[in-house]
Amino acid sequence: MNSPYIEIISDCFVKPKFISEEAKKPIYFSPWDLIMISLNYIQKGLLFHLPENQDFSITTFLDDLKHFLSDTLTHFHPLAARLATVKHENPPSLTVFLNPENSPGARFIHSAVNLSVADILTPIDVPSIVHSSFFDNDGHELSWLSVKVKELVDGIFIGCSINHMLVDGTSYWHFINSWSEIFNSKSQNISRPPILDRSDYPLLRERNFRFSSDALSKLKAKANFECGTTKISTLQSLSALLWRCVTRARPIPADQETSFKMAVNNRRRLSPPVPENYFG
Repeated sequence: MNSPYIEIISDCFVKPKFISEEAKKPIYFSPWDLIMISLNYIQKGLLFHLPENQDFSITTFLDDLKHFLSDTLTHFHPLAARLATVKHENPPSLTVFLNPENSPGARFIHSAVNLSVADILTPIDVPSIVHSSFFDNDGHELSWLSVKVKELVDGIFIGCSINHMLVDGTSYWHFINSWSEIFNSKSQNISRPPILDRSDYPLLRERNFRFSSDALSKLKAKANFECGTTKISTLQSLSALLWRCVTRARPIPADQETSFKMAVNNRRRLSPPVPENYFG
């Protein structure tokens, strides 16, 4: 792989094509939005080979992308706003909200790099340059949506970064698919308009569950007996029980696969391992 050389060709902002009176109002977050404030941006990208069509023009393609991005932002106008924080004295508190006023819009960056599609896809590990320069984010002062279009020697990479406090993965792809729909149809209408109202949400509740030592011992013994092993821990037994209860409570098909994830200490499982006293 060549030593990467990146050239920034243009850097601009794209506003919604139309801004309604509703889009001019501040957007206040729900409780479950606010707990995501410290999470990393959602960063996804689409990698394409250059079209075989000899009439393809990168300039025309970029103009179309920006034009239809503006149309899409009319529907998804919070993506063009800015995060704002107001400090209150009595009582001491902070209000964090989306402020559409004086926002230049979503950021759109066009750059080029002397790499090929194979340079990105062939290595076992994702090349470090993908993380360092194929995306862009700085949520509090800059755009909540940043688009980076990067020209490769034989391809195009379109990378989008969106603040996780505003969208989840489903909403992220809802926006991308709507942008694609508008781009392909050359129409300002979309089949699935987003619901942006955050005012009607239930209060979050946290439930306490108590398991005695005796109950945990019996649960562990039962799990190991039914699985014909002695390697299932108390934590694994309890986690499996809770996940089965959660799954039963959800209206999902009986044959649908589900997954359960848990953060664990993997210091000694890495290669090479991280010291047990590593603080971080």
